[in-house]
Amino acid sequence: MTTALITGANRGLGRHFAAELLARGATVYAGAREPASIDLPGARPIALDVTDPDAVAAAAALAGDVDLLVNNAGISTGAQLLGDLEGVRAEMDVNFWGTLSMVRAFAPVLAANGGGKVVNVASALSWFAAPGAGAYAVSKAANWNMSNALRLELAGQGTQVTSVHLGLADTDMATAIQGPKTDPAVVARLTLDAVEAGDLEVVVDDWSAMVKASLAEDPRTFYDRFLTL
Repeated sequence: MTTALITGANRGLGRHFAAELLARGATVYAGAREPASIDLPGARPIALDVTDPDAVAAAAALAGDVDLLVNNAGISTGAQLLGDLEGVRAEMDVNFWGTLSMVRAFAPVLAANGGGKVVNVASALSWFAAPGAGAYAVSKAANWNMSNALRLELAGQGTQVTSVHLGLADTDMATAIQGPKTDPAVVARLTLDAVEAGDLEVVVDDWSAMVKASLAEDPRTFYDRFLTL
């Protein structure tokens, strides 16, 4: 049976990952800055701030039986690259450096448990930028290519790395954003099915698939929708 650790498991997509894994019979460590906010019966709350090296190291020492790491924790501040640099740094600290810190800490744990799997929740914004999401897009682009690099570096120990890409999920983070939203329970289910099947990338929705396909085209074809606003 799988033993998983999920970052940002107290709400949103992370909570749905935890619930789906529990329903599948997994042992689940549910990481959150405030472990008391974990309310899923059967989950094992664990204090975890992915930007705190000591907290990450403590989590790896405590959860030594993990064979699935789900890096779900992420933030979106709305920071622009030419605006508040603190917001830009905050997004990189969580979405890129925090995720990398978790993988670095848990790679030996996964190796000791047979190789295991890593899931990094990225975004359709890994592949494009949009007004109001400059820093977020940069951080998720870094997250995506980090998954590609880690996949190569961890291949020798038999660790599978899967990157997840979606547009909007119906969570608190997307409350103020207009547009079609995917049920986060569906995102969790599709992702875990894909990981079980050995897939290296999960493209959850049609929007993400369209964005990925557009990378092979002249960028003006895609960005004219924003440049002419």
